[in-house]
Amino acid sequence: MMEQDRSNLVELQRMDLKILVVQQRIRDFDPLLGEVEEPALVLESDSEKTRARLQEMNLEERQLELSVAEKHERQKRLDERVGSVRNLREEAAVSAELEMVKRALQNDEQEALSILDQIRRMEGRLEELDEAITEARGFVGPRLEELVSGRAAAEKELEELEHERESFTDVMDASELRLYDGIRRGGRITAVAALTEDGACGHCFGIIPPQFQNEVRHGESLIRCEGCGVILTLTDHADELAGVTEAAPDAATGEESGAISAEFSEQEDDPAEPEAVEDNPEADVHQEVSIEVADEDRADE
Repeated sequence: MMEQDRSNLVELQRMDLKILVVQQRIRDFDPLLGEVEEPALVLESDSEKTRARLQEMNLEERQLELSVAEKHERQKRLDERVGSVRNLREEAAVSAELEMVKRALQNDEQEALSILDQIRRMEGRLEELDEAITEARGFVGPRLEELVSGRAAAEKELEELEHERESFTDVMDASELRLYDGIRRGGRITAVAALTEDGACGHCFGIIPPQFQNEVRHGESLIRCEGCGVILTLTDHADELAGVTEAAPDAATGEESGAISAEFSEQEDDPAEPEAVEDNPEADVHQEVSIEVADEDRADE
């Protein structure tokens, strides 16, 4: 395993970190869009509710109009009957019914007037809401357009990064890629870390055994940290990753920590069970990768 080959893993990790940053940037647009649109959305919600209530009240007012017209007609017929009654008893019955119709008619007319007044006030409120919505949309329009444009640009950048990653991985060694992807599976974002000058893992800062330090420095095989499982590379790559690592979202870092804790808790519970990546045992991954690369080097020679 030459250092240039290990540099491919570093470059792949840098790409993945950039992708993470852009994905987080896209997610950050959602609350901003919601915040900008909230005033207009609240007004639109009030307008819809007011419009729906206005329709209901117009229907009630129409029903009352029909009821008032029917009672007027009924009153007219009763007035005609009063003049043609033949005895006191019949007159009393018609008069009682007429009085009842008049009271009901008066109640309906008063209710109709009340509803008409509410309709007029509600129509005025609806006009005010429509004007406020237009004003709010005009006020937030430029900011909303800016956010939508920004999110579209970020989505385009993400698409380009993912395409670049796909092209890059097409020429990588399949076994290296499986190992790398296996480490990052489950939410972890760090798969490659630098070996510090004092022989510690640049990710968990656990001390690496001297024989493995030597293999890392000479680039003879892929060496993983026994503490956190990342692939170790030379210290020279630390500065190359630093800028992108600092830009990686905190949420992703939290997911990574949880995934690492879960992974190594399982190892402590059953230390005899070898770790696996896509059903391939990795207990002796250093030797396997070293043999494969040595064969490739001899073939190149």
